[in-house]
Amino acid sequence: MCSHNNSYKNIFEANKKWIDKKLAEDPDFFNNLAKNQTPEFLYIGCSDSRVHANEIMGLEPGEVFVHRNIANMVVNADLNVLSVINYAVIHLKVKYIVICGHYDCGGVKAAMESRDLGILNPWLRNVRDVYRLHEKELDTITDVGERYNRLVEINVYEQCLNVIKTAEVQKSYLETGYPLVSGLVFDLKKGTLIDLNIDFDKELNRVRKIYDLTKGQ
Repeated sequence: MCSHNNSYKNIFEANKKWIDKKLAEDPDFFNNLAKNQTPEFLYIGCSDSRVHANEIMGLEPGEVFVHRNIANMVVNADLNVLSVINYAVIHLKVKYIVICGHYDCGGVKAAMESRDLGILNPWLRNVRDVYRLHEKELDTITDVGERYNRLVEINVYEQCLNVIKTAEVQKSYLETGYPLVSGLVFDLKKGTLIDLNIDFDKELNRVRKIYDLTKGQ
């Protein structure tokens, strides 16, 4: 039998072991899991197979609503991510929206290279636009690896701003004080989460000078 077929079948055996482990820890685990979700966090991260929201944040299933795409982007024409934000804020009433990038991000690295990547071109152009906005700072960094990691951080910052630009986030925050938007970077080599310490109130006020969608409130 082909090894790839064995790999596929192994996931079902692993699933059974996972069920047994969870039931041994908590006999009501799946009964509780089946109840309505009430997460406090919306996590928008990269699709990278090495980075999983629950594990790196130490949260259990049901505690974090997750959206992932290449390079953890919040693109204003992407109905997928915008629908996730809408649902998370209006219906789940999350208190925190976390944008989480990671060092050694293949999407960010690809955007730094002069290559035609076909269907990926329009998506990665959003990362290149981030580079263009911060070109002066990034071009002063001579070490390519350091410049690459700095772009990862700046990209997270810009995606946080894109979240703040949405009507759902602006209106909900003014009415309830939530959600708060924060930016994190995961260091794969150390396993640590780095808080970029984005000043949410400052950024919200700055963004609303141009992107205010709450007139009359």
